[in-house]
Amino acid sequence: MKILRNYILREFAGPFFLCLGVLTFVMVLIGNLKRIADLVINKGVDLFSVIQIFIYLVPYLVTYTLPISILVAILLALGRLSGDNEVVAIRSSGINLFKLILPLLTISLALSLGLAAFNDQAASYSHFAYRKVLQEMGIKNPTAAFEEGVFIDSFKKYILFIYHVDQKKNRLNNIRIYEPQGEDRPTRTIVAKAGEFISVPGKNIVKLKLIDGTSDEPDPENPTNFYKLNFRTYFMNLDIAQMQDKVVEKKYKEMTIKELKVEAKKLQSEGISPAPLITKIHEKLALAFSCFVFMLLGSSLGIITRRREKSINIGIAVLIIVCYYPMYIGLVALAMEGVIPAALACWTPNIIFTAIAGFLTYKLCAS
Repeated sequence: MKILRNYILREFAGPFFLCLGVLTFVMVLIGNLKRIADLVINKGVDLFSVIQIFIYLVPYLVTYTLPISILVAILLALGRLSGDNEVVAIRSSGINLFKLILPLLTISLALSLGLAAFNDQAASYSHFAYRKVLQEMGIKNPTAAFEEGVFIDSFKKYILFIYHVDQKKNRLNNIRIYEPQGEDRPTRTIVAKAGEFISVPGKNIVKLKLIDGTSDEPDPENPTNFYKLNFRTYFMNLDIAQMQDKVVEKKYKEMTIKELKVEAKKLQSEGISPAPLITKIHEKLALAFSCFVFMLLGSSLGIITRRREKSINIGIAVLIIVCYYPMYIGLVALAMEGVIPAALACWTPNIIFTAIAGFLTYKLCAS
């Protein structure tokens, strides 16, 4: 029995690790290719920072790629064994099929428990670290944080509008800077044809050098009035502390379960529904235990279909994924709005697919 168990595990391990690696890489690349290309080509971000982005994105994506890899791998492994009549030979030797898949179910349960802790700690931290890297890019290369034709209010006191940004040369063209003065007072305006950022190490400021423009300056005799000042070069300091705070503030999906519970309790004490936070807690757990659900379902289907063709088994996996995840996403969306309880929404797909898998496994082992 030990030899058979090791044989089954080897058949499963190869496709599993291959699928996990390929699927994770594809999701990182395809899902973020446009943004990464924009950072490298248009915004001049260094290669090391881009590699950091890839690394920090992986743990968050593993939440989804690990269960899918388990499903695909078990369908391929048991589909081949069944297609080659090896399962028939095993049953003929008097071994119950449940004993055949029990080691796989044990591994999937262990992976589910591990993924639950992984989702809570590593995935939450990595996505938060990913956004912190983007924030650091904005400090090292401030132009990377800005878009053309958008009002930027990340700096204290000032609102910026930039018509053109040349990321490679760290150059800004056609700049408008507004400094609101409060109620019943005119807004101070600075206009410049060009400009560039100069980093100030060790301080939460960047120096902005403006070239060829005009500035509204307060009249010494009447500070509520301004007069126009033409300049060739004009330097001003921009406080980036507020910009940093906005970027690094944790989102719900970046909080651990403990942090979510604290935040939910706080909102509830203020009379605010904590439904989105409770939903996130159940999401972390429900997605993790989809590993066990997919293993149970895939093992029975892999034997029943008796097809060694990889395309057929991958097609079955795609069909299951297309049924599972849209149902899950739809129910979670309802839970986020407080329409249905979070526990019911997040765990319903797992319950439904476990029931189907349990029935198929029972029929398979009883026959």
